[in-house]
Amino acid sequence: MPVRDWVLHVDLDQFIAAVELLRRPELRGRPVVVGGSGDPSAPRTVAATATYEARERGVHSGMPLRTALRRCPDAVFLPSDPPAYEAASARVMATLREFPVLVEVWGWDEAFVGATTDDPERLAADIRRAVMDSTGLSCSVGIGDNKHQAKLASGLAKPGGVFRLTGETWAATMHHRPTDALWGIGRRTAAKLAAIGLRTVGDLAAADPEELAARFGRTNGPWYRYLALGRGEAEVSPAPWVARGHGRETTFTEDVADPDEMRGHVAELAARVAGDAAEAGRRVVRVTVKVRFVPFDTRTRQSTLPAATSDPAEVVATARALLDRFALDRAVRLLGVAVEYAPPDDTPPGEGA
Repeated sequence: MPVRDWVLHVDLDQFIAAVELLRRPELRGRPVVVGGSGDPSAPRTVAATATYEARERGVHSGMPLRTALRRCPDAVFLPSDPPAYEAASARVMATLREFPVLVEVWGWDEAFVGATTDDPERLAADIRRAVMDSTGLSCSVGIGDNKHQAKLASGLAKPGGVFRLTGETWAATMHHRPTDALWGIGRRTAAKLAAIGLRTVGDLAAADPEELAARFGRTNGPWYRYLALGRGEAEVSPAPWVARGHGRETTFTEDVADPDEMRGHVAELAARVAGDAAEAGRRVVRVTVKVRFVPFDTRTRQSTLPAATSDPAEVVATARALLDRFALDRAVRLLGVAVEYAPPDDTPPGEGA
């Protein structure tokens, strides 16, 4: 095989649970659920992750721990420990950087790798072995011509395998799958596509781009077809990973029905998020408020600021205005405020000169 450029996607298998099992090897082979304080009787706490043994019993990320307990009463419940996961992730990324490749970190448990090689499978196997040897963690590696293909390939490689998905194999591997198998198309979009007869990736790849643009917009419509054709970005950037935003939320032990109390909570959350941004030296460009009404109806409202700001008062005022766009005639069980940051090189006018 000739030497050429490849994109690999390294995805750690059941990462959070795997870190916990390294610390508690006696739990291997048992259903384990990680989330909150680890107390499944605590109200309104959800699972961050679960081992494959728990997933086989119907437990999944985002599920209330009480539900997880009902589905898997013999599961072991453990508290979430973000500092341990950050440390484990840092060791994995350091291991990847020991190879003659470019590494683009996408979070705790995944990274894209850009490599020039004549044998991407051998490189993927070497990466898997090195990560296991240095950290004790298993990973799956997808190989592709671009990030989209590599990301999907790592999913097809799970758990603990290697899979190649390229332009040559795209149709045979992907055309029979539903459209939400694509990276970037969710269930709602897939349902809208199915409503016009586009149920599979192959259907979408063969669709008329002008019709897609008319139905879904001139940006989104053609983009969906672009994904269905297996295309995507191929450049891997080794620039340090930088958070694009941050959020905080509160789940109430008792439902909140008073709108004034809701406004107070949102203002407090917004002030904390603004403080987080200031600590990180970042400026805010967009604010989002999330409201989960009883029983489990979650909605969001979002507003882009006129200019990037580090003023907490502006963030709080925007969050409160967003909350007032909801019909606050029902009790809520969760409130959240999130912000999107300006790029880190964004400099306010008159500063840095």
